Amino acid sequence: MERAVPAPAPGGPHRMLVVDDEPDILKLIEITFQGEVEVLTARSGEEALALLRDQDVDLILADQRMPGMTGSELLERSIALRPHAMRMMLTGYSDISSAIEAINNGKVYLYLTKPWEETEIRQKVKRALETHDLEAANRRLTEELRSLNARLLRENVELKREVESLYGFDRIIGRSPAMQRVFDLLTRVIDSSTTVLITGETGTGKEIVARVIHHNGPRRGRLFVAQNCASLSESLLESELFGHRKGAFTGAVEEKKGLFEVADGGTIFLDEIGDMPPALQAGLLRVLQEGEIKRVGDTSVRKVDVRVISATNRDLEEAVKSGRFRDDLYYRLHVFPIRLPPLRERIEDVPILVDHFLHQYARRANKNVTGVTVEALDLLAAYPFPGNVRELENEIERAVTLVTPGEPITPDLLSEQIARGTSAARRGGATEGPPASTPDPAGEEGATLRERMQAHERAVILQALGRHGWNRTRTARALGISLRPFMEKLKRYGITDRERET
Repeated sequence: MERAVPAPAPGGPHRMLVVDDEPDILKLIEITFQGEVEVLTARSGEEALALLRDQDVDLILADQRMPGMTGSELLERSIALRPHAMRMMLTGYSDISSAIEAINNGKVYLYLTKPWEETEIRQKVKRALETHDLEAANRRLTEELRSLNARLLRENVELKREVESLYGFDRIIGRSPAMQRVFDLLTRVIDSSTTVLITGETGTGKEIVARVIHHNGPRRGRLFVAQNCASLSESLLESELFGHRKGAFTGAVEEKKGLFEVADGGTIFLDEIGDMPPALQAGLLRVLQEGEIKRVGDTSVRKVDVRVISATNRDLEEAVKSGRFRDDLYYRLHVFPIRLPPLRERIEDVPILVDHFLHQYARRANKNVTGVTVEALDLLAAYPFPGNVRELENEIERAVTLVTPGEPITPDLLSEQIARGTSAARRGGATEGPPASTPDPAGEEGATLRERMQAHERAVILQALGRHGWNRTRTARALGISLRPFMEKLKRYGITDRERET
């Protein structure tokens, strides 16, 4: 059985093999195509097959009647050696039926009857070579597309793995009791499709938590789409969420899917849900109750299966009372609430966050940063961070940009608002340094960063209690902390009324 021989790379003049037992015909064809096509010749089928094992050709032109092997037999056997070559047959009028049979069997592209006109053979050979080139180009394109699709598939798999690694649980940084409660809630809700409402101040990481829920839950193989409800006008937001029909309004030149349709089977994250216009709240309620959406300008409804995760930094209960937010929608969104604590309620997480962002931005800047000095860390811990984790991240990124390679981050590299915010807190009644009765590991050799931060936080709490006559409610309010987490801190640090007596 003949084995196919690899064809050379495309380019260069065409090459044609002519097979005929009559030397005059071979010579005539050579003269006809001289300077246009490279012509190889053979006087028998056996000689032609031997030549094809060593030479690649674009076209095989064979006489039908030859001693030994017929032209149709030769052309059929040549397929195994040169599968992409075009095949033509030279035949007399009496052999036309054999030529037609060969064509019908898919072995021969064209046939040429003897005697032929020079114009005729030129046209047919030209057509055969053009077809050869087109088929070769199609094969190359097909292979390129196959290779591209394989590469895109690999990249898609790698991207999905990268996204999943980016939004693992370790993407949420924190070990404080307040964050442990968040982790506990996440583990309970992740494996379901329950509607989640994430509340918290700006910069606490609400979208990150939403992505962690999606990428670790049962819908992680489908899309996660996000939309800020405060960033668009009412009409644009309606079109973005629910889609529109062609001609529904000026500029609607084509049909458009809304994000609920795009996210079908996956998750949609609606940030700043408290700013959603009242007119659109009914449409969102329909999605939550019936799993249906209606495009702008459409009369029919469409079914969607979407997990809704919403977030807000507003007091939705107050918005309901004032009539700015539908109470029925609020209860639909409030199925599983998760409150993200502000950074000032989890000051013990500051060192962990600083370390995380320091490594992240030092690696990105390809800069060796040896850490953060205790003095700089004290300033960061004392600052209230109204912008929360996002503001802390920006602060560390800025400091890494300014620090000299091989040096630590020092107080002078922190922004002015850090120093101003710390000074303001001290002017509010705090005294320099911790009370005499409080041990200060910050000055002890061998104390860990966590121990130093805890000692600092304990000192700040004691100072605040002293300023407010040990009234826990007023102290918690002054520190910007809810009473419950404040009482947990008192318990954790062993702060009792006996401290007051000392």
